Amino acid sequence: MKIGVFGLWHLGCVISASWSKVNQVIGYDYDSENIESLKKGIPPIYEPFLEETLKENLNKGLLTFTNDKNDLNDCDYIFLAYDTPVDDNDNSETLILINSIVDLKQVLKKNAIVIISSQTPIGFCSDLREILRNHNNDSTLELAYSPENLRLGEAIKCYLEPDRIILGTNNKETEDKCLKLFNQIQINDNILCMSLESAEMVKHGINSFLAMSIVFANHLADICSEKGAKIQDVVKGLKSDPRIGKKSYLAPGIGFSGGTLGRDLKVLKAVNGNGFAKLFGTIHELNSERKYSIVSKIRNTFGDLNNKNIGILGLTYKPGTSTLRRSLPIEIINILHNNGATINAFDPKADYNEMLEIEANFYIKNSISELIDSCEFIVLLTEWPEFKEFDWSSVDKNISILDTKNFLNLTNSKNINYYSI
Repeated sequence: MKIGVFGLWHLGCVISASWSKVNQVIGYDYDSENIESLKKGIPPIYEPFLEETLKENLNKGLLTFTNDKNDLNDCDYIFLAYDTPVDDNDNSETLILINSIVDLKQVLKKNAIVIISSQTPIGFCSDLREILRNHNNDSTLELAYSPENLRLGEAIKCYLEPDRIILGTNNKETEDKCLKLFNQIQINDNILCMSLESAEMVKHGINSFLAMSIVFANHLADICSEKGAKIQDVVKGLKSDPRIGKKSYLAPGIGFSGGTLGRDLKVLKAVNGNGFAKLFGTIHELNSERKYSIVSKIRNTFGDLNNKNIGILGLTYKPGTSTLRRSLPIEIINILHNNGATINAFDPKADYNEMLEIEANFYIKNSISELIDSCEFIVLLTEWPEFKEFDWSSVDKNISILDTKNFLNLTNSKNINYYSI
């Protein structure tokens, strides 16, 4: 089987790297500069082990990249893998997916299957299927939906060793063909087959449930703070209940960002309209308010922010990625700046080239030590492992740290006043 991947940012690069371990893969992208970098094994975004895997499979001849869509004309399966953009209000911008299908249907061979892995609003895959099959009345072309299930920082492992695969199709023949492909990385029992719309709804439901869990944990933490309970102990107790589980998203902090969870909440809010399912919009609104709550915690801990030199640990919206787009730490920094503070920041993997595209009111420091020397107190906003690995016992000045992720546990450290959520 020959596999094509259409769209090469984070999702597309991970899919290309993963499938080229077991099949011949050709990756396509509209961006010719991105293609030239990928031909050298250099991905457009940081992900652990991604660059190494790309280079390994390029050298083996199992992986190639192109910006000529005609090179996809002998592929049996093509993954549409653009990371669906979201605007500043978490609304999906799906034009790139429509344009991709329009281009793909011109080059696909008969009986080829397009597998959508990009996030799509419910009902959108059926629309794409109609566009695909209406080309020259070619009813041999088919479309399936298998939403990505990646965790940044563990994406390749997640893809090749999935807990389960969701597969949405509109007929049994397409389902069987996709099972033949996915059986290479997953056994049948863990491939859940359903309609296109049900598969889309599964993705919306998972992300909305995770978002709700994050908002719930944040509100629970606020009550713990008021009443003297320790949220870490409370979370342990909650996770001990098998109905909740050890892997539940009960991690109090600054809220969720990046657009991934917010996008699904906005889809369900829009689909519901003025109906009874008002929960999804409420979750989104409560999370949007969280950054102001974090700024209030900083002010309550350290006093008036005007003319303060604040150090920030972590700029990306989560560990394991380099992107600053839609990063909640950046939004918090901008609020602190608007309150008169001077911000210095350190992040071990942030792509500072993206600062040309975003509002970023901070000075970059090159190490934790340099950050400590530049500020009066520190706020940790992203839980990079490099922060835990740092030798905090070597700090020779009195410094205060507010850990918004309850990550460092420096309660008994010399010269450090440690505060957490």
